[in-house]
Amino acid sequence: MDMHTKRRDFMVTVSKKEVVVAAEFPNQEHWLPLSNLDMCLVPPLDFTLYFCYTKPTCGDNWTFVSKVKVLKKALAKALVPYYALAGEIVPNSVGEPEILCNNRGVDFIEGFADIELQNLNLYRADETIGCKLVPKKKNGMLAVQVTEFKCGGLMVACTFGHKIMDGYSASMFVISWAEIAQSKPLSSLPTFCRSLLNPRIPGSFDSSLENLYIPITSFHSIKEPNLGGNNFVSRTYIVKANIINQIQSLASTNECKRTKVECFSAFLWKIIAKRGTADKNISKLGLLVDGRTRIGSGDEEKTKILASYFGNLWSLPYGSKTVDDLIDKPLSWVANEVHGIGESAMTSEHFLGLLDWAAAHRSVPSLPKIYAYGSREGPALVVSSLLRLPLSKVQFGWGRPTCVSCYFPWGGDAGYVLPIQSPSGNGDWVVYMYILKEELELIEREAGHMFRPLTLGYFNEFEQEPLVRSKM
Repeated sequence: MDMHTKRRDFMVTVSKKEVVVAAEFPNQEHWLPLSNLDMCLVPPLDFTLYFCYTKPTCGDNWTFVSKVKVLKKALAKALVPYYALAGEIVPNSVGEPEILCNNRGVDFIEGFADIELQNLNLYRADETIGCKLVPKKKNGMLAVQVTEFKCGGLMVACTFGHKIMDGYSASMFVISWAEIAQSKPLSSLPTFCRSLLNPRIPGSFDSSLENLYIPITSFHSIKEPNLGGNNFVSRTYIVKANIINQIQSLASTNECKRTKVECFSAFLWKIIAKRGTADKNISKLGLLVDGRTRIGSGDEEKTKILASYFGNLWSLPYGSKTVDDLIDKPLSWVANEVHGIGESAMTSEHFLGLLDWAAAHRSVPSLPKIYAYGSREGPALVVSSLLRLPLSKVQFGWGRPTCVSCYFPWGGDAGYVLPIQSPSGNGDWVVYMYILKEELELIEREAGHMFRPLTLGYFNEFEQEPLVRSKM
């Protein structure tokens, strides 16, 4: 069966819905405020991380019932240190959203899919993952869906509320959840200490921040995924390690070697720029930068604490270039421009200024400007990354995940790309894209030999990929 035509016409039957609460909880509920960054900068979105587990060919004594039992028991224990995930967002006495830590619990869904896991079309994420295998978070901070497949395989999908956490925080949680399931000590404990993100007195920030964010009151056209008029689609790919290395080699020079993410971003930016037109000839690229290692720069103790901070702690700088420059200049030039975008946010002062700016604008929530109006002048793309997070460690007792990816049709006005390390451990990437259909077609036309549609069959294949075309 061709990887583009894997079965999509399958049914998921929900067998049980319940709420899992924390195994231990104080007698009295309490409030946890959102940080200024949560309040001011994050759109009201949900995102999903999912993990696929194939059934071992021999020696597997696990049943679906026994696996679910382990998951629920470990989840209840994980919600003790991650107590905020068992709460819900409600208005406080002055009308601002806060987390009411009341042990409301986490919605937990069990289901059965009448399809073999290896026949699941992971590539066309909207048609399979998004509509049937991702839990809809109706209440609370987190929803979990565990789906069994005809072959005995399993998918664990977790939908998180972005308003209280970023991808780093969500990854911390699922890693801890898996460690508890295996009776391992937690590699890290979360901190919800909002004072870590207190603004300075007096506050100070660079005027350039005013160009990165806009008041949400001036934005009236957030697109909902899969509705008429929205031409964005979700796709998931495998990019082999040798391809990534070749892109990095082409995008670097003898004097300066750029990171894999910078070079990969430059490669995509150069391709989508070709969708530019005479009246839309400016293309934008945004890079999501994590602030945990930036704010405490020079303060070893604070940096250590911030490494376990649970919440949103990121910035989204972007750069603009003419379509002609992106197309005509060499890939190494584009990679240098990408480096400059990220470098602008990789300082302690940038994030301290962002905290001061968010405090000054707390009363009127904002949106990242590239999210709101990214493609008004031409093609636009945002690149995030979970590459440094060990998501292959999300093992609950029946082996490592065969596949890890995300589902995040964020509804913004720019495409979104997120690479994750393949659990195979060979340096390959699983790359999720939420991108305009026209840009997707450009990428597949120009680099289809590099972006392989994701299938579970890939994990058993080791043939050499064709080389990157050096014309880039």
